[in-house]
Parts: sequence; C-alpha cells; structure tokens
Amino acid sequence: MGNQQVSPLLALQQQRLLLQLEYQTEKEAFRKQTEEMGLQRKVKRGDAWYPLKMGRSYYNSLNQLVVEVFRQSDDDEIEHNFEFGRPVCFFRVDSEKTKEAIRYFNFTATVSYVDGDRMVVAVPDDGHLIDVQGAENVGIQLFFDETSYKMMFEALDRVMKAKGRLGYLRDLFYSHQKAETFSFAPMRFPYLNRTQEEAVNKVLWAKDVAVVHGPPGTGKTTTLVEAIYETLRRESQVLVCAQSNMAVDWISEKLVDRGVNVLRIGNPTRVNDKMLSFTYERRFEAHPDYELLWSIRKAIRELRAHRKRGDEKYHQKMERLKERAIEFEIRINAQLFGEARVIASTLVGSSSRLLEGQKFGTLFIDEAAQALEAACWIPIRRVSRVILAGDHCQLPPTVKSIAALKGGLGKTLMERIVENKPEVVTLLKMQYRMNEEIMRFSSDWFYGNQVESAPEVKYRSILDLDIPMTWVDTSQFTVDGLQFTEEFVGESFGRINKAEAELTLLVLENYFSKIGKQRILDERLDVGIISPYRAQVQHLRRLIKKREFFKPYRSLISVNTVDGFQGQERDIILISLVRANDEGQIGFLRDLRRMNVAITRARMKLIILGDASTMTRHPFYKKLYDYIEAL
Repeated sequence: MGNQQVSPLLALQQQRLLLQLEYQTEKEAFRKQTEEMGLQRKVKRGDAWYPLKMGRSYYNSLNQLVVEVFRQSDDDEIEHNFEFGRPVCFFRVDSEKTKEAIRYFNFTATVSYVDGDRMVVAVPDDGHLIDVQGAENVGIQLFFDETSYKMMFEALDRVMKAKGRLGYLRDLFYSHQKAETFSFAPMRFPYLNRTQEEAVNKVLWAKDVAVVHGPPGTGKTTTLVEAIYETLRRESQVLVCAQSNMAVDWISEKLVDRGVNVLRIGNPTRVNDKMLSFTYERRFEAHPDYELLWSIRKAIRELRAHRKRGDEKYHQKMERLKERAIEFEIRINAQLFGEARVIASTLVGSSSRLLEGQKFGTLFIDEAAQALEAACWIPIRRVSRVILAGDHCQLPPTVKSIAALKGGLGKTLMERIVENKPEVVTLLKMQYRMNEEIMRFSSDWFYGNQVESAPEVKYRSILDLDIPMTWVDTSQFTVDGLQFTEEFVGESFGRINKAEAELTLLVLENYFSKIGKQRILDERLDVGIISPYRAQVQHLRRLIKKREFFKPYRSLISVNTVDGFQGQERDIILISLVRANDEGQIGFLRDLRRMNVAITRARMKLIILGDASTMTRHPFYKKLYDYIEAL
C-alpha cells in the first residue's frame, strides 16, 4: 500500500466488515461458552458467580430496578470480570441425577456496581426479578455485549455519511493533509520537562488533532492532566474518554486532585468514597431536589400497582405525575452538567442518553492505542477537535477473530494519525520509573533510542552492585524432579509450567533473603509477578498462599497477567514466560508490545524466567537475552 491515499469511505467500509467478523466470532465463542463450557470453568475464568446469595431489591437514583447479589465462593484467587455497564444473565442449576443442567432466565440485566463479592444489577422489571428471587441454586454470568457493537456500528455508519465537522475530521485523519493549528507564543510550565511542555503546547495549538505519545514511565497522565487543565482556561467544558473503566477512573482521580469538577458517567471499578463522590449517580442523589423527585416516582409506582378498573382519572393523574418527574430530572441534570468542567466516561459510555444533544469543543482520549477505531468515533461525533494520548508500542486493542486481526481491525485511530501526521505527535522522552539499564533495551527496540532516564532514577537499585536485569534460563535447572515443560490444562484454560512456577518463587525467596526482611517491610518494597498465561497466574497465586516464607509480605506481592499490570509499576518484577518446547513455539508472546509492557513495569530489578532455547529462536528474545547476558 505504501503512501497511497486510501479513500476514507472504502477504509471505513472495510473496517465495518472486519468489525462484523469480530462480532460474529465473539458471539459464536460466547454461545459455545454458554452451551458447552462447564460451570466450574466459567467460575474459574471469572465470568460467572455461583452459588449466589440474593440480597434486597430497590429502585436506584436513576429510577432503575436493581437487585443486590453476593458471591458465595471460597476461592478468592479468582479475579472476576464483572464491571459497570457489562450485560449479565441469571441462571439456575438443576441438579437432578448427576448431570448439572444450566437453565437461563430469559432476560438480560446490566451491572450497575461491583465491590468485592457484592454486586448491584439493574433488571428490566419486577416480573423477571420475582422468578429469580424464588429460584434455588441461582448464579449469574457475563452475557454477550451486544450494545457496544451496536454503538460501534452506528458510529461507523454516521462517520461514513458525515458532512460538516465530523466529515472534515474523517477526511483529515485518513489523508496526509496538514492539520490546522493556532499560532501563539508557547507557554512555560516550570514543573514539566521539555517534551511534556512541548506536548501541552501542541495540544493548545491544535485546531483539529494532537497526539501525546507516552512510553512507559514518561508521565503521560501528568501531561494529559496539565493539557486538560490549560484547555479549561479556554473552554468551559471538555469530554474525557478512555477504553476501559479503569483508565477513566485513573484520569478522573488525577483531575479531581487538581481541583477540577469532574462528572463521571458510569460507576468506578475501585469503589471508594473519593471515586464515588464524582459519579453522576451519587451527585444526582445528593441534589436538594432529589427527595421530591423520589416521592413523585414512588407515587407513580403506587398508582400503577393499585390501578382500579374503569378509573377514568388514571391517565390524567399518571401524565401529571410523569410530567413533574421529568421536570425535576431535567432541572437536576441541567445543574449537574452546568457545574461540571469535565465529563468523563468510557468510549462506549459516551453514547449515554445523559449526553444526548451535548456538544464539546475538545475530546481527550486516554489509552487511545488500546481502543478499536470504531469505538473512538463514538465520542468524536460530539466534538470539534480530538487529542489522543497513549502508546501504540504497548498493549493493543483486544481482537478475538484472527481473520479480522489479519485484515487490520487491530490498527487503531491513533496509529493511523501517527502514520499520516507525524507533525501532530509529541513523543515524551524523559522517563521517571526505571533504572537506566532496564529502560535502555525497550528504548532501543521500540522508541528509536529516544527515551532517556531522569537523573534521579538512572542508577536506582535495591542492593549495591546489583545487576538490574537477569534472565534465569530454566533449561539449566531441575526442581524437585519436575520437568521444565509447558503443559496445557484444559480444566482451567491455558498453559502452565509448574516447575517454572516453583523456580520463580525460589528465586524471589533468595532475593528477599539477600535484602533482609526488616528492610523489605520498612521500605515497603513491592513485587509484581507477571505471566502472560492466566493459568500460570492462578497457579502462582495458589503457591504463594501456601508458602510460609511469603506470609509477612502478602500485601507487597501481586501476581497478574500483563494486561492486569497495565499502567502500573513495582520495585521488583519477575516474569514467568511459561513456554518451553522443542519446536520453539511461543504463541502470542510473538506480540512484542505485550513484552514491552511486562519488562517496563520494574523500577529497580527485573528477573525473567524462561527457557532460553525455546525463546531465543525469535529475534526479539534473542536480542533481549544477549543484552541481559552482557550486563
């Protein structure tokens, strides 16, 4: 293809076809999972809660009927995948004879709120709820997310037909035409470094689009918060979106710390008072007119419940009450939206009816390199300029269909703009997280050797004369007669390498002994153990739990997949690569962006455990291995 111009419409139609493919693949996988996958496996994957205890039901402040449910499970190693906005369905288990039959209730509900083992679920109406509350052996599982796809298809269709500003942005993003800018003297920000300052200025100068490209540890969020803060001196309100609820929470929290009035559409993933205080739902409830509105809604429900046959006045009374309720809702909303300077939501969440008819000058998309292009167009429809922040050398968007991936569905809007308009991109070049030697490899391979370490972190280390990176080659070891080979575990899904897991803990134990217990606890040195495979993660969690040695350090050690460590950092990182076979097969470890994320989580010490003979057949891992050996 080279630099030929692709017509935006053709490209978007192609994308719609690929999205259709992804939709079909995911829907089919979901159907299979629902019909064929055993219940235990669903629970293990974190996609179902069973058994469930039903709690109370009530109407929430948004006038939705909701029910509380509690997870009654003894295995707290399982991280579940339930979060705000995800569709779910209830089921019951008939344990006649020995075969468990799962029967689904025929309605979908939506997660409103999750906190630990308690979840609040919005259900369509009380008729459905009564069935569930009366049943035995009830569970709940994630349902296929039809809505997100619907929103993405709709957005693509709108963009293809668009005239005006949206049409202009579409044609601009797909061409090499220069983006327009304002010209005024650059501003100084004494607490930002040179490239961060440049990035904020580029955002302020942009009439159409700007990209903040932030490699690991370069202070992308700090820069973005600054850019939003400065933009708010020129505009009364901006829209801030990200792919995941977690990313939206993170940036909202930072903005609130800067004293910005944020209104968060949707509920946060980490449920604490600080985070909840800026959600729409909490603010709505806290409004002085809410009590009155609540009593009107209650009157409406009572009128419905006690309707008498042949009541002439029923409709009149109903209409009057409804009109008053709507009047109050509009008044409360106008005030909440009027006071807020930042409206924050996920990309799909920006299609909320609460934002109907709203327009904004600027949209900020954080973690833009993790979002499908179609999802980005959902909020772009409401704005006249777009600022994207992220790093396309870190985690890509999730695409389940291999054909769609090959067809290019994984190519993000951010990547497209970076390719077509290098002049709107600022690369943040100063990192504040890692020891120089940990960072250097990533900088050379992914960022054209342009990232430097801030002087205060350059020589970070825990022990004197410590080597910041080591590769423990598992092909050189034996542990308790265990073979260092990967195995495929059907029951829990995915690959696992038990000997490597044992060795990982052994290596950590030795390193801890060198540092000394007192110092680890005094300085709260924290550790991340990363494995690309979920089965290995769960296996490692179980092992750590059983080990007496790690008891005092429980709160300092977290074990997770690469995706689970997105945006985080630790003093010490261990990576268990799992793969060990004679063919040199490394599966999705070929996606080097994942590895970039894994190796750049460490501040002072990185230990990689992997079978060198398997891994180093791939040029990237060969180079990484040689680099570490030469330190």
